[in-house]
Amino acid sequence: MPRFAPICPGRGVEPGAEAGQGGGRRNGGGQGMDGQARRRQLADFLGDWQIARDIRHADGSAARFEGRATWWTEGDGAICLESGTLILPGQGAFQAERRYLWAADLSVRFDDGRFFHAVPPEGGQAAHWCDPDQYDADYDFSAWPDWSCTWRVRGPRKDYTMSSRYRRAAA
Repeated sequence: MPRFAPICPGRGVEPGAEAGQGGGRRNGGGQGMDGQARRRQLADFLGDWQIARDIRHADGSAARFEGRATWWTEGDGAICLESGTLILPGQGAFQAERRYLWAADLSVRFDDGRFFHAVPPEGGQAAHWCDPDQYDADYDFSAWPDWSCTWRVRGPRKDYTMSSRYRRAAA
């Protein structure tokens, strides 16, 4: 099965080593009983989610990914497996998957162990540098348990926006 890899396969930068990395509570994290933004924890993501992802390139071309994201515990962290169908207009539909390693502090690594980025527990920005392209994410947990992540990718090799929407899968 082909791997779905719109995200950089290059080396990641460890948390705090890159300006703009993580942090920033721009979109809140859902409201707790006290009206304060709720910080997401790894346990919040465990289980099955429906995922719908739109990929829009600056040249006007587009693609779509539809499928499932499943988190399950492994060791002190979790594995996230995204699997589904990548639809490329004019080219067909392809089975695709990608696996990520999530730690308890919400740092995310590629399946080979390289650092990818840190998810802000209250929502907001994250970043990843994949020479020579910059990946900037915005996590929105304000409608939890529905949530989204939008990546804006810019550089000499890439120029696209990828918006992913997650919703708990029906039991």
